Amino acid sequence: MKPRTQTAIHAHALEAYPREACGVIVVRRGRERYVPCENLAATPDEHFVLSPRDLAAAEDQGEVTAIVHSHPNVPARPSEADRVGCERSELPWVIVSVMPGEGGPVVADTQIIEPNGYEAPLVGRAWAHGVLDCWALCRDWYARERGILLPDPPRADGWWDDGISDLYSDSAMEAAGFRKIDLKDISAGDLILMQIRSKNLVPNHAAVYIGQGHILHHLHGRLSSRDVYGGYWQEVTRSVWRLVYPSSLSER
Repeated sequence: MKPRTQTAIHAHALEAYPREACGVIVVRRGRERYVPCENLAATPDEHFVLSPRDLAAAEDQGEVTAIVHSHPNVPARPSEADRVGCERSELPWVIVSVMPGEGGPVVADTQIIEPNGYEAPLVGRAWAHGVLDCWALCRDWYARERGILLPDPPRADGWWDDGISDLYSDSAMEAAGFRKIDLKDISAGDLILMQIRSKNLVPNHAAVYIGQGHILHHLHGRLSSRDVYGGYWQEVTRSVWRLVYPSSLSER
């Protein structure tokens, strides 16, 4: 990374503080530059979200060679979500730590990570909406255990309270290759949809039934876990779905 590029990244990180800054490094005709982008994340708990419009504009300026974002008030050490995001992007990630100083925010550290084949564990992964959430856990389970790649729809943190969204509608589930079944017929590998404090009154939590009375799921703000499927979890269950492996899904 060129000194001028690093200077521009640091300036943007300081300007955005205490919010996360994000952007990309592009190269055109052998010259490198940093292109700042808008962070569309709705809440501090949501992993940064690069504006698709800004990203497209940056791609028009040259080849994107790295993703950049800042860590306000914490070290530049990559989070689990950062490592997963880096793998998905297939690009290096530049992480800048911005800390409070006597005269204002200061850049404390900069780290660069590269794709290396990392996969988040199914149990004990940290929460980061849109990257490591309940649907991401279900997608990873189906990919690793069944060799099936499920859709990964864009979703904002708190979509279940916005008055309109229904991520797990019957039509969406059917389009993803599932068919609804009776709870009494549940077996290992089926998907369970639950409704937990949703103002939209729609299912907003997904879990995989892994057999022997247990589910694998990732509750908002907690670590992913295996839990006994009973009591509260059955009370908030709204439907159970079985994957039927349509040709529209990609297989590994």
